[in-house]
Amino acid sequence: MAEQIIRNSSPENDDRKLQYNEKKKELISDPEFFSCLLQPSLSDSDPNYIGIRRLLLYRKAESGVLRRKDWRCNGKGYVAFRNYINRPRNWESLQTPSYSSTPGQSGRWVPSPGPLSHLFEVDSWSTSRDLRSASRALSHSTSFSSNASDSERPRRKDEHAYSFVGMHCIFDQCKALVTVIKFGHMSSDLLAYGASDGSLTVCSVSTQPSIVKQLIGHSKDVTDFDFSTNNQYIASSSMDKTVRVWDILKGLCMRVIYGVSSQLCIRFHPVNNNFLSVGNANKEITVFNFSTGRTISKKIFDSEITAMDHDHTGQLIFCGDSQGSVYTVTMESRTGALSRSHSNRSSSKHKSPVTTVQYRTFSLLARGPVLLTFARDGTLSFFRLSSVSLEIQGYLTLRCALKLAPRLHSIRASFCPLLSLEKGEYIVAGSEDANVYFYDLTRPKHTCVNKLQGHGYPVIGVAWNHGENFLASSDFGGTVIVWKRAKSS
Repeated sequence: MAEQIIRNSSPENDDRKLQYNEKKKELISDPEFFSCLLQPSLSDSDPNYIGIRRLLLYRKAESGVLRRKDWRCNGKGYVAFRNYINRPRNWESLQTPSYSSTPGQSGRWVPSPGPLSHLFEVDSWSTSRDLRSASRALSHSTSFSSNASDSERPRRKDEHAYSFVGMHCIFDQCKALVTVIKFGHMSSDLLAYGASDGSLTVCSVSTQPSIVKQLIGHSKDVTDFDFSTNNQYIASSSMDKTVRVWDILKGLCMRVIYGVSSQLCIRFHPVNNNFLSVGNANKEITVFNFSTGRTISKKIFDSEITAMDHDHTGQLIFCGDSQGSVYTVTMESRTGALSRSHSNRSSSKHKSPVTTVQYRTFSLLARGPVLLTFARDGTLSFFRLSSVSLEIQGYLTLRCALKLAPRLHSIRASFCPLLSLEKGEYIVAGSEDANVYFYDLTRPKHTCVNKLQGHGYPVIGVAWNHGENFLASSDFGGTVIVWKRAKSS
């Protein structure tokens, strides 16, 4: 059969004939190739077709053999799968000894002898002495070249700061796009997420993860929600033009506030939970009374308000609109009245909606309060807040920015936990390629420091818990993955 296949592909000139003869000798001398073609037929089909099919399947199986080998050598876990995906192109030609994992060690990047020591992660918990050795080795290891795109290869040198040991749990009962995901206020195990089918799901990610309540009431996409300070209530906004207030323990909707346009973002006042601030598609920010549902104050802007956040005092509201602009609005904590505002106009020619506005009270980079914004065109902006005097309180100064690949969906980003040993400003964001990326905004190059692979659809939302040991991410297919962060030395 091999002779017949080779005969059918005979050369037309002397040069090709010489190559053909050499190839023929090579193929015939390969016992694996020969045995693959000489297997008996399982049907009465064309023998040429059967032989060629077996040849293609054999070549395809080679990659599977390497994959299974790496999977076995690394404990058959998440880390092994990521090692296989991140392998270099010439991985097959590099002869590196394999080491089995030891139970109870950390998923950090631990160097091992061989040319790939800086690539593969050990799927185990390490002792403090091993971690110190790994850190010293990592500080001298070389890094991959990268750019600001999502597809860049992470820089292994800094991945020990935000490395993960794998998936803590997965929630996949939702069959619709998960639009927003958050942990409870000052909570390490209370998690909630809203979906495009109008449902809100409250979960517990403790030792035994479980679904606590299913909050059903919205008829269209849940665009945003927020926990009250005591985590007893959830306020949600939706494309169905309503704001709903939920009692988590009872699983009931306490109040429905009807609007005239889609409600796009919502926040509890951090000091006075009786105030609810809502941004809508009618170019407004409206402050409602939580107890009565009545409108207290309203302020009109130039475009739809798509994202917002409060500062820790509740005196300032930061919001982004559908044209990429960011506003700072002053709010009276006692009355809820909205007054003057500062605006930071987008400099981009193509105006893009802001999907994330997040405030942080302190940053090592800015030595003070900062603001993170993320737009659908892939622009990550990092602002420093000025508080020189009351006249310019809330004024935003652009500290640095990072341009990523444009997003088709309203993908969100978040600050990463503060690490005392790290001098950068780290951000985590979802991506269209189904990965979760970690960036350092202080670097003009090599900005990507790590990525998590496990989703099968574009990653929409990301959120850290209060203990900063869990990162939750949601995707377009309705899956929520809770990642467990590696223990720091």
